[in-house]
Amino acid sequence: MKTRLMLTGLLLASCLTSQAQTLFTYGGTKADAAEFLRAYTKNNNAIGADKAGSMREYLDLYINSRLKIREAFARGYDTLPQIRTEVENLRVQIIENYINDPEAINRLTREAFKRSQKDVHAAHIFLAFRNTGGIADTTAAYAKLQQVLKALPKQDFLSVAQQYSDDPSAKTNKGDLGFVTAFTLPYVFENLVYQTAVGQHSRVYRSGAGYHIFKNIGERKALGKMKAQQILLAFPPDADQATRNSIKSLADSLYGQLKKGADFTSFVNKFSNDYISVNTGGTMPDISVGQFDQTFENNVWSLKKDGEVGKPFMTNHGWHILKRISVKPVSADSNNTAYMEQLRMAVKNDDRWTTVRDFIYDEVVKKAGVKRVGPTDAALWAFSDSLLDYKPAGPAGSKVKMEDVLLRIGKTDFNVEDWIVYSRNYRFKPDRSGVKTYNELTDEYIKAKEYDYYRNNLEDFNADFRAQMSEFLDGNLFFEIMQQEIWNKAQTDSASLLALYQKRKEQYNWKPSAEAVIFFCNDEAVAKTLQNQIKQQPTEWRTFADALVEKVVADSARYEWEQLPGIGNTTPKEKTLTPLSVNKQDNSATFAYIFKVHPQAGPRSFAEAKGLVINDQQSLLEEAWMAELKKKYPVHIDQQVWEELLKKKAP
Repeated sequence: MKTRLMLTGLLLASCLTSQAQTLFTYGGTKADAAEFLRAYTKNNNAIGADKAGSMREYLDLYINSRLKIREAFARGYDTLPQIRTEVENLRVQIIENYINDPEAINRLTREAFKRSQKDVHAAHIFLAFRNTGGIADTTAAYAKLQQVLKALPKQDFLSVAQQYSDDPSAKTNKGDLGFVTAFTLPYVFENLVYQTAVGQHSRVYRSGAGYHIFKNIGERKALGKMKAQQILLAFPPDADQATRNSIKSLADSLYGQLKKGADFTSFVNKFSNDYISVNTGGTMPDISVGQFDQTFENNVWSLKKDGEVGKPFMTNHGWHILKRISVKPVSADSNNTAYMEQLRMAVKNDDRWTTVRDFIYDEVVKKAGVKRVGPTDAALWAFSDSLLDYKPAGPAGSKVKMEDVLLRIGKTDFNVEDWIVYSRNYRFKPDRSGVKTYNELTDEYIKAKEYDYYRNNLEDFNADFRAQMSEFLDGNLFFEIMQQEIWNKAQTDSASLLALYQKRKEQYNWKPSAEAVIFFCNDEAVAKTLQNQIKQQPTEWRTFADALVEKVVADSARYEWEQLPGIGNTTPKEKTLTPLSVNKQDNSATFAYIFKVHPQAGPRSFAEAKGLVINDQQSLLEEAWMAELKKKYPVHIDQQVWEELLKKKAP
């Protein structure tokens, strides 16, 4: 039963479609040669010199798995409620990873790499749709936009921002955002900035909140990320000027001592009020361009060498003293696998990933077909006028009915009632400034239905998703039928187990063994602590292990010597601890305490041999069952295809 994960790759081939040749048939079902080779390669990373023997051995396993899954389908196991529920739960869990354009992630990653190579000095003008009283006034915002557009050719962008922008900070910073880089701004704003030439301002962008205009003031080679320590002497709430002056004096005093060689970390622990970084000795998360306000950022990047301590500076939070630890430059190598993967993950976690739906609409139109049917637009909208306001349907004499088909996508129909429900929910503009036109609403409705169709039928559009879902279904069917035919029968038929034990009793012998408890610890330090405690009081081993229940698992039983950790070729001794055995990959550690040693080989009792007997019984049951399946689903291997496959290189 523990082989579920090991068999995942084996079952993968069941769900991959290919135009390659048929390797074998079983009961009329075809198995593709390319699918077999793909599965073989995935599960045989270290292929030895005997490739033919290795592939033949794997082919036998592969055929057996296909026969079992074929039988599970024949019995209708795919319709079992628990199977269907598990498959649907997986679909919900993974669908978002496949719902977007398969090529979009590569395209957006390449774009992010290119943009990450430079920082852009940007400025921003924002004209809000809501006035100072919070009331929507798009007419006034549009009039103000015309004033701005008239002023920009004649005045400096920063002066216009200070005069007109509704961003409160523009009164002091003149709309100057400082330098930004990839992922600093929302993606739609990043596009405006990076698509604008140096010295120029962007086109006007209309968001749900208002109008936006950006200027590219200048560009530089990307600075990368800085690792720095911080001492923050924060202003208390409502601090008066005397308190602020006192904090400034303390900052100057600390800086003076730091310049003479005082330990920065000790000052962090004693004085800093940054309750996040103080727990790491003042070390902040990597600082990227555009992450903090202009004052903080200017001081960060004024530090020119590692170990340099900057002069104290003030922000709204208080007085800051920074020490540069290191700078990590931006990789300029698009073949840097680690950096490109980092960008790929950033793309997936960024709002730009939600902008790639256009391909979905094209895919649905191309592969499924989208057809507007039913009433004309004029008749539909006349019918909708009253219903959208929850009034009786109109106009009088209208032949439009709620059940009339309005839109057909593939083989799925959407009727007028569906349109009315959608329109009631989405007829108003996002800023609540009014209703959308019927043309706007119709376009949105069709796209929404195309998206729903794509999502509900994703297996028809995305081969990787189809493969993942088929693989999971096959895996569940495999384990369900194995549970029913082999595992349950082998474990519950006590009479057969005892009879097999009696028949093969001479095979179930102990090698030299020991009664012991093995401790599995999640790290080396825990193991050393526990080992020292047991060395002092061996009889209290269970108490010590229970105290570390989340970090230690103790398993007491009789083990053959080769199963004991740390003893190597030595002979175990009673009442002793074995040396620590540490796994270098995850730092986990094991050791054993020996209670009693059995140096001679000897027979196992039925209870002691039961696990081995169950394994043998499972093998016998499976052997007989496979013979039945091969009669039911005769296997025919195409020897010519097999010979060609042996000559191929792994994909």
